[in-house]
Amino acid sequence: MNCPECKTELVKKYYKGMIEVETCPRCRGMWLDLVELDQLEDTAFDEDAQKGSLFHYQRRGDRLCPHCGLPMDEFQYRLFDLHLNYCAVHEHGFWLDAGEDERVTSLMTRRARDIHRKEEAESEWKQVLRNMHAFLRKRDGS
Repeated sequence: MNCPECKTELVKKYYKGMIEVETCPRCRGMWLDLVELDQLEDTAFDEDAQKGSLFHYQRRGDRLCPHCGLPMDEFQYRLFDLHLNYCAVHEHGFWLDAGEDERVTSLMTRRARDIHRKEEAESEWKQVLRNMHAFLRKRDGS
């Protein structure tokens, strides 16, 4: 397979020793097969039900899929300020430019923190309401 950006031949490597991906030695882009984007996200946050919708504002892009040679779609990743490329016709996978893998894991780390903070706030609020109800019952003599 060749890089959709600079046409250099992609080489296989293990990303963080866990996920076998194809990378471009020239532009440092990365090809992820269909399940590998989820595996990349899972290195930071593995609660799939909490991640949100993957695809937003999808449109036909100008890069070609390294598998089938058809134009890939570009989409906004999970409503973040990050645009990735995807082989929508045959679902071969995703193209990430240099550094976008780090952005994905950073965004998933932030998402995990936000979910944790939300759960803590909800738990604290629940306790405040319990205390308030107990106080009111005690005050009213119930």
